[in-house]
Amino acid sequence: MIMSAHSTQGRSRPDGSICSFGEPWRRDLTELKLLSGGNPQIPKGDGNAPVQAYIAAMPGWKQRIGRAVDGLVAHTVPGVRKAVKWNSPFFGAPDQEGWFLSFHCFDRYVKLTFFRGTSLEPVPPGASKQKEVRYLDIREEDIIDAAQLADWIRQASALPGEKL
Repeated sequence: MIMSAHSTQGRSRPDGSICSFGEPWRRDLTELKLLSGGNPQIPKGDGNAPVQAYIAAMPGWKQRIGRAVDGLVAHTVPGVRKAVKWNSPFFGAPDQEGWFLSFHCFDRYVKLTFFRGTSLEPVPPGASKQKEVRYLDIREEDIIDAAQLADWIRQASALPGEKL
């Protein structure tokens, strides 16, 4: 599996939980709904806290992948911008607009989306109908080359972000 890094940034309570009152993405995780494929329904929001709420709501083995990807992005791109939009976490370079990476849960895999994926070397394996987008599908039993994934993240973060 991907390395088991996990970020603790943005946690607002002494017990380490991400739940508190005041903002919709900080409500009790028992209120959250899983959509088709086990994708968490999380209100949109900017910053680390909504992304951590999304990851905490990911079911089973998908949560381990979400934590690992988030940790790898945070380690590879210091100061990375984060947000949840359209029930998916998005990652952007700290010094530019737009997004370089997102992921989404499906029944049998977690799909990483590199918005400028055709510019990466080597190109990630999953083709898209969109000209520049490439995907990496991670299944429960997959063994991921963390060095290659970190290199794609580094390359992607240096490219102009996709404005959505």
